[in-house]
Amino acid sequence: MLLLLLMNLHGEFFKSSTMCRLLQEGQNARRFKKLYADRPDICVPDIFWDYTSAKVLAMDWVEGVKLSEQEAIERQGLNVLDLVNTGIQCSLRQLLEYGYFHADPHPGNLLATPDGRLAFLDFGMMSETPEDARSAIIGHVVHLVNRDYEAMARDYYALDFLSPDVDVSPIVPALRDFFDDALNYTVSELNFKTLVDGLGNVLYQFPFNVPAYYALILRSLTVLEGLALNADPNFKVLAASYPYFAKRLLTDPNPYLRDALIELLFKDEKFRWSRLEDLLIQGRMDSDFSAKEALQPVVKVLLSPDGEVIRTLVIKEAVRVSEAFTLSSISDTYKSVPDFMRTLVFNGNANSPLMMSESEMQSMIELRNQVVRIWGLLQSSNDFDPALLLPIFQILQQPEVRRLGGGVMDGITQRFLARFLQQVLRVPATASA
Repeated sequence: MLLLLLMNLHGEFFKSSTMCRLLQEGQNARRFKKLYADRPDICVPDIFWDYTSAKVLAMDWVEGVKLSEQEAIERQGLNVLDLVNTGIQCSLRQLLEYGYFHADPHPGNLLATPDGRLAFLDFGMMSETPEDARSAIIGHVVHLVNRDYEAMARDYYALDFLSPDVDVSPIVPALRDFFDDALNYTVSELNFKTLVDGLGNVLYQFPFNVPAYYALILRSLTVLEGLALNADPNFKVLAASYPYFAKRLLTDPNPYLRDALIELLFKDEKFRWSRLEDLLIQGRMDSDFSAKEALQPVVKVLLSPDGEVIRTLVIKEAVRVSEAFTLSSISDTYKSVPDFMRTLVFNGNANSPLMMSESEMQSMIELRNQVVRIWGLLQSSNDFDPALLLPIFQILQQPEVRRLGGGVMDGITQRFLARFLQQVLRVPATASA
């Protein structure tokens, strides 16, 4: 199927006459260099326009070794996997930021230079990812991780895989059947080729029109994964790509990605701190990650006129976190008291002064620890500005918000006092209520 698609791609590339092909390739190289050669680990040859014509393309000579020649690369003191990872990160920028990408990254067009850079050659086959599709691809990955198959099916409209009049409801069970099995593996264990093949089988059953750009994206990433697997059979291109996706989710203000981030972080009216922690851990692995820009999308939603629902959830979550810090701190203090003093103070019951089950208290402690770890991740980033969170605290101080949260706060206070009275003063639950 992929082969048939690739055989029909000629109409998607930059069209030019045979005589102008070299001039077009030179223009492609110049555009590619302008977009991507700012990275210190990327090399793109210059074009010498004074010597270039419709019959001759003059460019820099690049010393290097083909990326498939692992032994030769290692003799230069270089690591093939480092170079492949550089290729993956650059390809992600090509595909999902500027949308202009090298569509033929085979080993002969990728060289390892003696100074450790990855050189791109041969710019005759280039393609572009439509702007709407760039965000949709990232959102699609989020929906995949979230196992939101209904949203995945709807993504195919934005990806231009399906016309708007196609009903996606029959597609959802097929996606669920395949990905529920595939996602039993962790992100680090997923194999890109396996997912592509499985997704291809799903697409084959329905009226999908796979755009040419998508076939080229699959080809590019499959080639890079093949080069990596040649060096390390355990390498997974999806695991290497995930930091980039996490960084984009945390920092990109694009409305589609902002909504995808909120979908990922909020579920059943609760904030999923473990997801935020994972995103921060992964996102910080990307060399372009900026803690100063992290969480800006969520803050913008909170400040927007239509952000009332999210603001309400944030208020409730702030209360839950406050309770977690309070109760878990009391628990820590209680546990530090010698056993004989616990017996004296709490009338012989040395288990819990709060009448909470062990699992409830453990949940509180874990929430507190997660928040502390997340704060540590943000603080340890060089460019993190605590003022970023100021709008959230300002929202929590607004009179109408305090009234909204008052009932919740009162409930927490009553619950805390009830637990305290029941345990310490031996007051029956009905009386304390």
